Amino acid sequence: MVKLWKYNKFSIILTFVCALFYYSFAYQLERTDYSKMFGLWIGLFFLSYKIIKINPNNTKFLAGVALGFRIVFLLAVPNLSQDFYRFIWDGRILLEGLNPYLSLPETWIIQGNAPIAQANELYEGMGVLNGSHYTNYPPVSQFCYLIAGIFAGKSIIGSAVVMRLLIILADIGTFIYGRKLLQMLHIPKDRIFWYILNPFVIIELTGNLHFEAVMIFFIIWSLYLLQKGYWHWAAIALALSVSVKLIPLLFLPLFFQKFIIGFDHISLKNRLLKLIGFYSIIILITILLFAPFLSSEFIFNFSKTIGLWFQNFEFNASVYYIIRWIGYQTIGWNIIGTVGKILPMIVIGILLLLTFFRKNNTTTELITVMVIGISSYYFLSTTVHPWYLAVPLVLCVFTNYRFPIWWSFAIILSYTAYIHPDFKENLWFVALEYSIVFGIFIFEVSKFTKITSLKSIYFEH
Repeated sequence: MVKLWKYNKFSIILTFVCALFYYSFAYQLERTDYSKMFGLWIGLFFLSYKIIKINPNNTKFLAGVALGFRIVFLLAVPNLSQDFYRFIWDGRILLEGLNPYLSLPETWIIQGNAPIAQANELYEGMGVLNGSHYTNYPPVSQFCYLIAGIFAGKSIIGSAVVMRLLIILADIGTFIYGRKLLQMLHIPKDRIFWYILNPFVIIELTGNLHFEAVMIFFIIWSLYLLQKGYWHWAAIALALSVSVKLIPLLFLPLFFQKFIIGFDHISLKNRLLKLIGFYSIIILITILLFAPFLSSEFIFNFSKTIGLWFQNFEFNASVYYIIRWIGYQTIGWNIIGTVGKILPMIVIGILLLLTFFRKNNTTTELITVMVIGISSYYFLSTTVHPWYLAVPLVLCVFTNYRFPIWWSFAIILSYTAYIHPDFKENLWFVALEYSIVFGIFIFEVSKFTKITSLKSIYFEH
């Protein structure tokens, strides 16, 4: 452990107060108590900012503090999300040798023959909505849940601790390879603390057990390996990321220029072969990881559940809510069934535009378009849960963009939905959240586009 007394006394005081706030968040907060939640959230962001600002070069101190804050949550039951109950359920089902993609918790409970310990408690915890849908968590996530089942097959708290340790290990990996990548890109290494010490990351990932942390580790590791020139291993790491959460699939087109233009020291034929090899490895590894579960029933259940996110579920959306309002005003009903099919096509169009019409042949440029691409996807999504923001947040560390950091702060406004027992969003707060985010996003895109244009004119003349 870091010997805190060796460092600035004011930093120690701030760290101690921050730890108390995290303890209160982890063990004393009900998500319906929004005033307390909001106060702790603001306090944690302010204190974390001051700790980083005072100790920009004290890597050991900041790293120790980041680890310590995570350990505060070690024995806590997540209080802002119910998803971890489903994670435990899937892991225990898999431990029994059953395919978690082929059965519903609801069915097991109705039949009264669930083959796992604490089935009723897990079903009650995950809720009827979650328990009535097939799981959509890819195989590497399922493997993590299985580990929790192996080490704590009869304890919900024990399972949470095991999963939390896996997430903390992933964050340590992100810290190590993130710093290395920053150094290779000639960016100050202390920027990694914008992610590692961000209260949003600590609360949503470590605290609420969201495995975006594991997905992010593989993304950062992949980018590091690619920068090193080990594109074969980078492809494997990216495939593992896809097999934690499917979201990195959106990034695949964006690697085109990195291979076709970025490897300009070799022939075009070899560049094409590398690109094809990169994509082939990702596809092959992903298929191999899914292979133990594959069946026609799995494909039907999995695709059906994925489709629900686009055509049934609504939460914390931005552009979609405006379109939905227009739909109510013009035709009188919710048009999510139609819009949910169109918006993904628009996202694909944006990704293709970023792929072919924006310069992204260096790793820094590649990561920049990844930030814009994933953010565009969330701007057009019907559902944006808070923990989704971890991806643009970690990627922005390697770019000039800061709007994901502001978004990670403003996302607390989405939790006003839990003030109501029946879960009801306050769209004024959603509008405030996205006014902040879009305002900073538009400013930064305009600013950096102008800077890039001026540089081009300067070097051409």
